[in-house]
Amino acid sequence: MTDSKKAPARPALKAVRGTRDLLPDQTRLWNHVETTARNLFARYGFGEIRTPVLEVTELFARGVGEETDIVSKEMFTWEDRTRAAGEGARGPESKAQSLTLRPENTAGVVRAYIEHQMANSGALRKLYYIGPQFRRERPQRGRYRQFWQIGAEVIGPPSSGSESPLRDAEILEMLASFLDDLGVRGWRLELNSVGSSQDRVRYNEVLRAALQPIRSRLCADCQRRAETNPLRVLDCKVPEDQVLIGALPRIADHISADSQAHFDAVRAALEACGVPYHLNPRLVRGLDYYTRTTFEFTVTTGLGTQNALLGGGRYDGLSEMLGGPRSPGIGFAIGEDRLILTLQAQQEEDAKGSGAAPRELLDAYIAPLTPAQNPAALSLARELRSASLRIEVGDGSFKLRKSFEIADGLARHIVLLGEDEANSEIYTVKAFANGEQTRIPRAKLAEALRGLQSSSTNFVQ
Repeated sequence: MTDSKKAPARPALKAVRGTRDLLPDQTRLWNHVETTARNLFARYGFGEIRTPVLEVTELFARGVGEETDIVSKEMFTWEDRTRAAGEGARGPESKAQSLTLRPENTAGVVRAYIEHQMANSGALRKLYYIGPQFRRERPQRGRYRQFWQIGAEVIGPPSSGSESPLRDAEILEMLASFLDDLGVRGWRLELNSVGSSQDRVRYNEVLRAALQPIRSRLCADCQRRAETNPLRVLDCKVPEDQVLIGALPRIADHISADSQAHFDAVRAALEACGVPYHLNPRLVRGLDYYTRTTFEFTVTTGLGTQNALLGGGRYDGLSEMLGGPRSPGIGFAIGEDRLILTLQAQQEEDAKGSGAAPRELLDAYIAPLTPAQNPAALSLARELRSASLRIEVGDGSFKLRKSFEIADGLARHIVLLGEDEANSEIYTVKAFANGEQTRIPRAKLAEALRGLQSSSTNFVQ
Protein backbone atom coordinates (compact mmCIF):
# COMPACT_ATOMS: atom_id res chain seq x y z
CA MET A 1 0.00 0.00 0.00
CA THR A 2 1.40 3.39 -0.95
CA ASP A 3 1.67 6.20 1.57
CA SER A 4 -1.16 8.04 -0.16
CA LYS A 5 -3.50 5.09 0.43
CA LYS A 6 -2.69 4.36 4.06
CA ALA A 7 -5.73 3.82 6.28
CA PRO A 8 -6.43 6.77 8.56
CA ALA A 9 -4.99 6.34 12.04
CA ARG A 10 -7.51 5.48 14.72
CA PRO A 11 -7.93 8.18 17.37
CA ALA A 12 -6.24 7.42 20.67
CA LEU A 13 -8.58 6.01 23.32
CA LYS A 14 -9.15 8.17 26.38
CA ALA A 15 -10.69 7.75 29.81
CA VAL A 16 -14.49 8.07 29.92
CA ARG A 17 -15.71 11.60 30.62
CA GLY A 18 -16.09 12.09 34.35
CA THR A 19 -13.41 9.51 35.19
CA ARG A 20 -9.65 9.95 35.42
CA ASP A 21 -6.34 8.21 35.91
CA LEU A 22 -4.37 8.82 39.09
CA LEU A 23 -0.67 8.72 38.25
CA PRO A 24 2.19 7.86 40.65
CA ASP A 25 3.00 11.48 41.46
CA GLN A 26 -0.64 11.88 42.56
CA THR A 27 -1.24 8.60 44.37
CA ARG A 28 1.45 9.34 46.96
CA LEU A 29 -0.88 11.87 48.58
CA TRP A 30 -3.88 9.55 48.19
CA ASN A 31 -1.99 6.76 49.94
CA HIS A 32 -0.99 9.12 52.74
CA VAL A 33 -4.63 10.15 53.29
CA GLU A 34 -5.85 6.54 53.29
CA THR A 35 -3.07 5.33 55.59
CA THR A 36 -3.84 8.15 58.01
CA ALA A 37 -7.53 7.17 57.94
CA ARG A 38 -6.84 3.47 58.51
CA ASN A 39 -4.48 4.15 61.43
CA LEU A 40 -6.83 6.63 63.10
CA PHE A 41 -9.97 4.52 62.65
CA ALA A 42 -8.18 1.52 64.16
CA ARG A 43 -7.50 3.55 67.31
CA TYR A 44 -11.25 4.10 67.65
CA GLY A 45 -12.06 0.40 67.25
CA PHE A 46 -13.23 0.40 63.61
CA GLY A 47 -12.73 -2.54 61.26
CA GLU A 48 -12.71 -2.40 57.47
CA ILE A 49 -15.63 -3.67 55.38
CA ARG A 50 -15.56 -4.07 51.60
CA THR A 51 -18.90 -4.29 49.82
CA PRO A 52 -19.59 -4.84 46.09
CA VAL A 53 -19.74 -1.86 43.75
CA LEU A 54 -22.85 -3.51 42.27
CA GLU A 55 -26.08 -3.67 44.26
CA VAL A 56 -29.72 -4.31 43.38
CA THR A 57 -31.40 -1.02 42.51
CA GLU A 58 -34.10 -1.55 45.13
CA LEU A 59 -31.51 -1.10 47.88
CA PHE A 60 -31.06 2.57 46.99
CA ALA A 61 -34.72 3.20 46.12
CA ARG A 62 -35.74 1.96 49.58
CA GLY A 63 -32.80 3.26 51.57
CA VAL A 64 -31.72 6.53 49.95
CA GLY A 65 -35.21 7.53 48.75
CA GLU A 66 -36.88 7.50 45.33
CA GLU A 67 -37.41 11.27 45.35
CA THR A 68 -33.76 12.11 46.03
CA ASP A 69 -31.67 13.45 43.15
CA ILE A 70 -29.33 10.48 43.55
CA VAL A 71 -32.01 7.89 42.80
CA SER A 72 -34.16 9.90 40.41
CA LYS A 73 -31.35 11.38 38.28
CA GLU A 74 -27.82 10.22 39.03
CA MET A 75 -27.59 6.42 39.26
CA PHE A 76 -25.98 4.16 36.66
CA THR A 77 -28.69 1.49 36.40
CA TRP A 78 -29.37 -1.28 33.88
CA GLU A 79 -31.37 -4.46 33.46
CA ASP A 80 -29.16 -7.52 33.84
CA ARG A 81 -30.50 -10.77 32.44
CA THR A 82 -29.59 -13.56 34.84
CA ARG A 83 -30.15 -17.26 34.28
CA ALA A 84 -32.66 -18.88 36.56
CA ALA A 85 -31.17 -21.19 39.18
CA GLY A 86 -30.29 -24.58 37.72
CA GLU A 87 -30.74 -23.56 34.10
CA GLY A 88 -27.86 -24.33 31.77
CA ALA A 89 -28.74 -21.90 29.02
CA ARG A 90 -30.46 -18.61 28.59
CA GLY A 91 -34.08 -19.01 27.79
CA PRO A 92 -37.61 -18.17 28.85
CA GLU A 93 -36.70 -19.00 32.43
CA SER A 94 -34.09 -16.21 32.58
CA LYS A 95 -35.20 -13.05 34.33
CA ALA A 96 -34.11 -9.43 34.32
CA GLN A 97 -32.70 -7.87 37.48
CA SER A 98 -32.17 -4.15 37.91
CA LEU A 99 -28.60 -3.45 39.06
CA THR A 100 -26.93 -0.19 39.99
CA LEU A 101 -23.35 0.95 40.46
CA ARG A 102 -23.36 2.14 44.05
CA PRO A 103 -23.83 5.94 44.30
CA GLU A 104 -23.07 5.86 48.05
CA ASN A 105 -22.07 3.14 50.48
CA THR A 106 -24.09 3.50 53.69
CA ALA A 107 -27.00 1.51 52.26
CA GLY A 108 -24.62 -1.22 51.11
CA VAL A 109 -22.93 -1.45 54.52
CA VAL A 110 -26.29 -1.72 56.29
CA ARG A 111 -27.39 -4.35 53.74
CA ALA A 112 -24.25 -6.35 54.59
CA TYR A 113 -24.92 -5.82 58.32
CA ILE A 114 -28.39 -7.36 57.87
CA GLU A 115 -27.36 -10.13 55.45
CA HIS A 116 -24.58 -11.38 57.71
CA GLN A 117 -26.73 -11.12 60.85
CA MET A 118 -24.29 -8.87 62.65
CA ALA A 119 -27.01 -7.76 65.06
CA ASN A 120 -27.26 -11.26 66.54
CA SER A 121 -24.16 -10.76 68.69
CA GLY A 122 -25.79 -7.79 70.40
CA ALA A 123 -22.55 -5.84 70.01
CA LEU A 124 -21.97 -2.40 68.58
CA ARG A 125 -20.41 -2.60 65.11
CA LYS A 126 -17.89 -0.01 63.96
CA LEU A 127 -17.16 -0.39 60.24
CA TYR A 128 -15.23 1.75 57.76
CA TYR A 129 -14.73 1.59 54.00
CA ILE A 130 -12.58 3.19 51.31
CA GLY A 131 -13.62 2.86 47.69
CA PRO A 132 -15.19 4.23 44.50
CA GLN A 133 -18.79 5.39 44.10
CA PHE A 134 -20.59 6.29 40.86
CA ARG A 135 -23.05 9.05 39.95
CA ARG A 136 -24.23 10.28 36.58
CA GLU A 137 -23.79 14.01 37.12
CA ARG A 138 -22.11 16.82 35.23
CA PRO A 139 -18.37 16.55 35.89
CA GLN A 140 -16.84 19.61 37.51
CA ARG A 141 -13.98 20.48 39.83
CA GLY A 142 -13.91 17.94 42.64
CA ARG A 143 -16.97 16.07 41.30
CA TYR A 144 -16.57 13.04 39.04
CA ARG A 145 -18.77 10.25 37.75
CA GLN A 146 -16.43 7.82 39.45
CA PHE A 147 -15.38 9.34 42.74
CA TRP A 148 -13.84 8.03 45.95
CA GLN A 149 -15.20 8.05 49.45
CA ILE A 150 -13.79 7.25 52.86
CA GLY A 151 -16.65 6.47 55.21
CA ALA A 152 -17.56 4.85 58.49
CA GLU A 153 -20.70 3.54 60.16
CA VAL A 154 -21.52 2.80 63.81
CA ILE A 155 -24.54 0.51 64.06
CA GLY A 156 -26.04 -1.97 66.49
CA PRO A 157 -29.08 -3.03 68.50
CA PRO A 158 -30.41 -0.40 70.94
CA SER A 159 -28.99 -2.47 73.83
CA SER A 160 -25.47 -1.83 72.47
CA GLY A 161 -25.73 1.92 73.04
CA SER A 162 -26.05 2.67 69.33
CA GLU A 163 -28.65 5.39 70.00
CA SER A 164 -26.46 7.22 72.49
CA PRO A 165 -25.53 10.83 71.70
CA LEU A 166 -22.04 9.81 72.81
CA ARG A 167 -21.69 7.91 69.51
CA ASP A 168 -22.57 11.03 67.53
CA ALA A 169 -20.01 13.10 69.43
CA GLU A 170 -17.34 10.39 69.15
CA ILE A 171 -17.75 10.28 65.35
CA LEU A 172 -17.47 14.07 65.13
CA GLU A 173 -14.45 14.19 67.44
CA MET A 174 -12.77 11.46 65.35
CA LEU A 175 -13.36 13.44 62.15
CA ALA A 176 -11.92 16.58 63.73
CA SER A 177 -8.82 14.56 64.71
CA PHE A 178 -8.56 13.13 61.19
CA LEU A 179 -8.55 16.56 59.56
CA ASP A 180 -6.07 17.83 62.14
CA ASP A 181 -3.79 14.81 61.56
CA LEU A 182 -3.77 15.58 57.84
CA GLY A 183 -3.04 19.24 58.52
CA VAL A 184 -6.28 20.54 56.98
CA ARG A 185 -6.58 24.19 57.99
CA GLY A 186 -9.72 26.23 58.46
CA TRP A 187 -12.23 23.40 58.72
CA ARG A 188 -15.66 24.23 60.10
CA LEU A 189 -18.17 21.79 61.59
CA GLU A 190 -21.80 22.66 60.84
CA LEU A 191 -24.35 20.87 62.97
CA ASN A 192 -28.12 20.41 63.08
CA SER A 193 -30.83 18.00 64.20
CA VAL A 194 -33.61 16.94 61.84
CA GLY A 195 -35.45 15.19 64.67
CA SER A 196 -36.99 11.74 64.71
CA SER A 197 -38.86 10.21 61.78
CA GLN A 198 -42.11 11.34 63.44
CA ASP A 199 -40.74 14.88 63.81
CA ARG A 200 -39.91 14.89 60.11
CA VAL A 201 -43.43 13.85 59.13
CA ARG A 202 -44.91 16.74 61.14
CA TYR A 203 -42.37 19.22 59.88
CA ASN A 204 -42.89 18.13 56.27
CA GLU A 205 -46.53 19.14 56.53
CA VAL A 206 -45.61 22.53 58.01
CA LEU A 207 -43.02 23.03 55.28
CA ARG A 208 -45.35 21.92 52.48
CA ALA A 209 -47.91 24.52 53.57
CA ALA A 210 -45.24 27.26 53.76
CA LEU A 211 -43.94 26.38 50.29
CA GLN A 212 -47.26 26.63 48.46
CA PRO A 213 -47.37 30.47 48.19
CA ILE A 214 -43.77 30.66 46.88
CA ARG A 215 -43.59 27.42 44.91
CA SER A 216 -43.79 29.06 41.48
CA ARG A 217 -40.81 31.30 42.31
CA LEU A 218 -38.47 28.38 43.06
CA CYS A 219 -36.28 26.45 40.62
CA ALA A 220 -37.89 23.58 38.69
CA ASP A 221 -36.43 20.90 40.96
CA CYS A 222 -37.72 22.63 44.09
CA GLN A 223 -41.16 23.09 42.58
CA ARG A 224 -41.31 19.31 42.25
CA ARG A 225 -39.79 18.71 45.69
CA ALA A 226 -42.25 21.12 47.33
CA GLU A 227 -44.95 18.55 46.71
CA THR A 228 -43.15 15.20 46.76
CA ASN A 229 -40.48 15.74 49.43
CA PRO A 230 -40.49 19.25 50.92
CA LEU A 231 -37.45 18.66 53.14
CA ARG A 232 -35.27 18.38 50.03
CA VAL A 233 -35.99 22.03 49.25
CA LEU A 234 -33.77 23.02 52.18
CA ASP A 235 -30.89 21.18 50.48
CA CYS A 236 -31.19 23.30 47.31
CA LYS A 237 -27.93 24.91 46.11
CA VAL A 238 -29.47 27.32 43.55
CA PRO A 239 -28.35 30.83 44.65
CA GLU A 240 -31.57 32.53 43.55
CA ASP A 241 -33.64 30.30 45.86
CA GLN A 242 -31.68 30.98 49.04
CA VAL A 243 -33.55 34.10 50.18
CA LEU A 244 -36.89 32.29 49.87
CA ILE A 245 -35.54 29.20 51.62
CA GLY A 246 -34.05 31.31 54.41
CA ALA A 247 -37.53 32.57 55.34
CA LEU A 248 -39.08 29.08 55.68
CA PRO A 249 -39.95 27.56 59.08
CA ARG A 250 -36.95 25.96 60.83
CA ILE A 251 -36.96 22.28 61.67
CA ALA A 252 -35.30 23.11 65.02
CA ASP A 253 -38.60 24.70 66.08
CA HIS A 254 -40.56 21.51 65.34
CA ILE A 255 -38.60 18.65 66.93
CA SER A 256 -39.74 16.75 70.00
CA ALA A 257 -38.37 17.16 73.50
CA ASP A 258 -36.58 13.79 73.21
CA SER A 259 -34.89 14.83 69.96
CA GLN A 260 -33.89 18.15 71.49
CA ALA A 261 -32.44 16.43 74.56
CA HIS A 262 -30.43 14.08 72.32
CA PHE A 263 -29.05 17.03 70.34
CA ASP A 264 -28.21 18.96 73.50
CA ALA A 265 -26.23 15.95 74.77
CA VAL A 266 -24.27 15.75 71.50
CA ARG A 267 -23.37 19.43 71.79
CA ALA A 268 -22.35 19.07 75.44
CA ALA A 269 -19.99 16.19 74.61
CA LEU A 270 -18.40 18.15 71.76
CA GLU A 271 -17.86 21.13 74.06
CA ALA A 272 -16.26 18.86 76.67
CA CYS A 273 -13.83 17.58 73.99
CA GLY A 274 -13.06 21.07 72.75
CA VAL A 275 -14.41 20.44 69.24
CA PRO A 276 -15.82 23.72 67.87
CA TYR A 277 -19.08 23.66 65.92
CA HIS A 278 -21.60 26.03 64.34
CA LEU A 279 -25.36 25.50 64.37
CA ASN A 280 -26.92 25.46 60.89
CA PRO A 281 -30.72 25.15 61.12
CA ARG A 282 -30.98 24.62 57.31
CA LEU A 283 -28.66 21.62 57.22
CA VAL A 284 -30.73 18.55 56.31
CA ARG A 285 -28.40 16.58 53.99
CA GLY A 286 -29.70 15.03 50.77
CA LEU A 287 -30.77 11.51 51.76
CA ASP A 288 -34.07 10.30 53.17
CA TYR A 289 -32.64 8.01 55.84
CA TYR A 290 -31.21 10.75 58.08
CA THR A 291 -32.71 11.31 61.54
CA ARG A 292 -31.62 13.48 64.47
CA THR A 293 -27.98 14.61 64.15
CA THR A 294 -26.81 15.81 60.72
CA PHE A 295 -23.46 17.44 60.03
CA GLU A 296 -21.03 18.74 57.45
CA PHE A 297 -17.39 19.75 57.59
CA THR A 298 -16.56 22.61 55.24
CA VAL A 299 -13.27 24.26 54.30
CA THR A 300 -12.24 27.62 52.89
CA THR A 301 -9.42 26.37 50.61
CA GLY A 302 -9.50 24.50 47.32
CA LEU A 303 -13.20 23.83 46.71
CA GLY A 304 -14.68 27.19 45.73
CA THR A 305 -18.28 27.96 46.63
CA GLN A 306 -19.25 24.27 46.96
CA ASN A 307 -17.09 23.93 50.04
CA ALA A 308 -18.48 20.79 51.74
CA LEU A 309 -15.66 18.33 52.40
CA LEU A 310 -17.57 15.58 54.16
CA GLY A 311 -20.90 14.97 55.79
CA GLY A 312 -23.14 12.48 57.47
CA GLY A 313 -25.65 11.91 60.19
CA ARG A 314 -27.75 9.52 62.20
CA TYR A 315 -30.03 6.97 60.48
CA ASP A 316 -31.96 5.22 63.21
CA GLY A 317 -34.57 3.59 60.93
CA LEU A 318 -32.47 2.52 57.93
CA SER A 319 -32.03 -1.11 58.99
CA GLU A 320 -35.79 -1.56 59.31
CA MET A 321 -36.35 0.17 55.94
CA LEU A 322 -34.12 -2.48 54.36
CA GLY A 323 -35.88 -5.38 56.07
CA GLY A 324 -33.52 -5.80 59.01
CA PRO A 325 -33.83 -5.63 62.80
CA ARG A 326 -34.00 -2.35 64.69
CA SER A 327 -30.40 -1.15 64.71
CA PRO A 328 -29.87 2.59 65.09
CA GLY A 329 -26.74 3.97 63.50
CA ILE A 330 -24.69 7.00 62.56
CA GLY A 331 -22.07 7.46 59.85
CA PHE A 332 -20.30 9.76 57.46
CA ALA A 333 -18.69 9.89 54.02
CA ILE A 334 -15.62 11.91 53.08
CA GLY A 335 -15.29 13.01 49.47
CA GLU A 336 -11.70 11.86 49.00
CA ASP A 337 -11.31 13.67 45.67
CA ARG A 338 -12.36 16.91 47.36
CA LEU A 339 -10.13 16.27 50.36
CA ILE A 340 -7.14 15.79 48.03
CA LEU A 341 -7.96 19.07 46.24
CA THR A 342 -8.00 20.84 49.60
CA LEU A 343 -4.65 19.39 50.65
CA GLN A 344 -3.09 20.21 47.26
CA ALA A 345 -4.34 23.81 47.45
CA GLN A 346 -2.87 24.17 50.93
CA GLN A 347 0.43 22.66 49.80
CA GLU A 348 0.54 25.14 46.92
CA GLU A 349 -0.01 27.98 49.37
CA ASP A 350 2.81 26.66 51.55
CA ALA A 351 5.14 26.29 48.57
CA LYS A 352 4.68 29.83 47.18
CA GLY A 353 7.60 31.17 49.15
CA SER A 354 9.95 28.38 48.07
CA GLY A 355 8.99 28.47 44.40
CA ALA A 356 8.27 24.75 44.14
CA ALA A 357 6.24 22.06 45.83
CA PRO A 358 8.27 19.50 47.81
CA ARG A 359 8.75 16.13 46.15
CA GLU A 360 9.60 12.86 47.84
CA LEU A 361 12.96 11.27 47.09
CA LEU A 362 14.21 7.69 47.11
CA ASP A 363 16.84 6.67 49.63
CA ALA A 364 19.51 5.84 47.07
CA TYR A 365 20.28 5.45 43.38
CA ILE A 366 22.71 2.65 42.52
CA ALA A 367 24.86 3.58 39.51
CA PRO A 368 26.74 0.66 37.88
CA LEU A 369 29.70 2.17 36.04
CA THR A 370 29.69 -0.41 33.20
CA PRO A 371 27.14 -2.92 31.91
CA ALA A 372 29.22 -5.68 33.48
CA GLN A 373 28.18 -4.41 36.94
CA ASN A 374 24.43 -4.48 36.16
CA PRO A 375 23.83 -7.92 37.80
CA ALA A 376 25.77 -6.89 40.91
CA ALA A 377 23.78 -3.63 41.05
CA LEU A 378 20.49 -5.54 40.97
CA SER A 379 21.72 -7.89 43.69
CA LEU A 380 22.71 -4.94 45.89
CA ALA A 381 19.35 -3.24 45.25
CA ARG A 382 17.50 -6.40 46.32
CA GLU A 383 19.45 -6.49 49.57
CA LEU A 384 18.78 -2.82 50.35
CA ARG A 385 15.10 -3.07 49.43
CA SER A 386 14.78 -6.04 51.77
CA ALA A 387 16.00 -3.66 54.47
CA SER A 388 12.96 -1.43 53.70
CA LEU A 389 14.97 1.19 51.80
CA ARG A 390 13.65 2.74 48.58
CA ILE A 391 16.12 2.12 45.81
CA GLU A 392 16.40 2.80 42.08
CA VAL A 393 18.93 0.99 39.86
CA GLY A 394 20.68 2.69 36.98
CA ASP A 395 21.98 1.16 33.76
CA GLY A 396 25.69 0.66 33.19
CA SER A 397 25.34 2.04 29.68
CA PHE A 398 24.95 5.54 31.18
CA LYS A 399 27.94 7.84 31.47
CA LEU A 400 28.98 8.75 35.02
CA ARG A 401 27.84 12.36 34.61
CA LYS A 402 24.47 11.22 33.26
CA SER A 403 24.04 8.90 36.25
CA PHE A 404 24.67 11.80 38.64
CA GLU A 405 22.11 13.96 36.79
CA ILE A 406 19.46 11.24 37.00
CA ALA A 407 20.20 10.40 40.63
CA ASP A 408 20.09 14.03 41.73
CA GLY A 409 16.46 14.25 40.66
CA LEU A 410 15.38 10.95 42.20
CA ALA A 411 17.31 10.14 45.37
CA ARG A 412 19.12 11.53 48.39
CA HIS A 413 22.26 9.52 47.68
CA ILE A 414 24.09 7.90 44.80
CA VAL A 415 25.96 4.62 45.29
CA LEU A 416 28.72 4.08 42.71
CA LEU A 417 29.37 0.49 41.64
CA GLY A 418 32.46 -0.12 39.50
CA GLU A 419 34.75 -3.12 39.17
CA ASP A 420 36.72 -2.19 42.30
CA GLU A 421 33.53 -1.79 44.35
CA ALA A 422 32.17 -5.10 43.04
CA ASN A 423 35.36 -6.89 44.08
CA SER A 424 35.91 -5.16 47.44
CA GLU A 425 32.22 -4.66 48.31
CA ILE A 426 33.11 -1.19 49.57
CA TYR A 427 31.00 1.46 47.85
CA THR A 428 31.42 5.14 47.17
CA VAL A 429 28.31 6.99 48.45
CA LYS A 430 27.58 10.66 47.85
CA ALA A 431 24.86 12.61 49.71
CA PHE A 432 23.31 15.25 47.46
CA ALA A 433 22.11 17.41 50.37
CA ASN A 434 25.63 18.40 51.48
CA GLY A 435 27.89 16.97 48.77
CA GLU A 436 29.72 14.69 51.19
CA GLN A 437 31.28 11.56 49.68
CA THR A 438 32.35 8.54 51.71
CA ARG A 439 33.30 4.86 51.34
CA ILE A 440 31.01 2.36 53.06
CA PRO A 441 31.34 -1.47 53.31
CA ARG A 442 28.42 -3.49 52.00
CA ALA A 443 27.66 -4.94 55.43
CA LYS A 444 27.08 -1.43 56.80
CA LEU A 445 25.51 0.18 53.73
CA ALA A 446 21.83 -0.27 54.68
CA GLU A 447 22.47 0.97 58.22
CA ALA A 448 24.46 3.93 56.91
CA LEU A 449 21.81 4.92 54.35
CA ARG A 450 19.12 4.66 57.02
CA GLY A 451 21.20 6.80 59.37
CA LEU A 452 21.83 9.35 56.65
CA GLN A 453 18.14 9.26 55.84
CA SER A 454 17.05 9.94 59.43
CA SER A 455 19.48 12.81 59.78
CA SER A 456 18.46 14.49 56.53
CA THR A 457 15.18 15.90 55.33
CA ASN A 458 12.69 13.64 53.56
CA PHE A 459 11.98 16.18 50.86
CA VAL A 460 13.93 18.41 48.52
CA GLN A 461 12.68 21.78 47.28
